[in-house]
Amino acid sequence: MLTAKIRVQPAEGDWVVRADGAVIGESKRALEVIEENCAPVIFFPREDLAMAFLEASETTLPNTPAGTARYYNIVMKSRTIPDAAWTIEAPTAETERVAGYVAFHPRLVTLEQL
Repeated sequence: MLTAKIRVQPAEGDWVVRADGAVIGESKRALEVIEENCAPVIFFPREDLAMAFLEASETTLPNTPAGTARYYNIVMKSRTIPDAAWTIEAPTAETERVAGYVAFHPRLVTLEQL
């Protein structure tokens, strides 16, 4: 498995994620994952998301420094955004706090700190 320094911490403030203007979720309990040589990633608790918009895709990414990732499509009335979100299905010891959380690709959705 790859090794990298990873830190998980509470994300400051309130966070919202939107896709095509629709609010997918809002959270005061988001976590920020900071991985060496990567931009920070915001993870939302599933309980704070409209999970009806998310549909598991066929994409997985094994052996990442954070663990095995499972991807999700965002399914909306007007279109589907493939592999726009992911979870860490098999977290490492460093990332076990994000089990049950979902992250979103910032190029495919709008992430805002309120």
